[in-house]
Amino acid sequence: MEKMLPNEIKEKLLPLEGWSYAEEGINKQFLFKDFKEVMAVMVRVGEVAEEMNHHPEWFNVYNKLDVRLSTHDAGGVTFKDFELANRIEEIIAQ
Repeated sequence: MEKMLPNEIKEKLLPLEGWSYAEEGINKQFLFKDFKEVMAVMVRVGEVAEEMNHHPEWFNVYNKLDVRLSTHDAGGVTFKDFELANRIEEIIAQ
């Protein structure tokens, strides 16, 4: 996977509402009704991430989930990060 340039990343972020680029990763905070809802989403995202062999960095406190995506082998953001971000959005939209 080849690391994307900042201008490419910013362009790919346009259709992804709430996602931002910082420190060689793309980030978003999600808010849910409660802890149970967050955990259900994390399980579904975890299954997809495992299938893709591309795992998010995330942090959860009660109804908040902070997600950071970066391709460590490439040293920054790649197409894989956007593929996973879109899959996360699909899961949450369900």
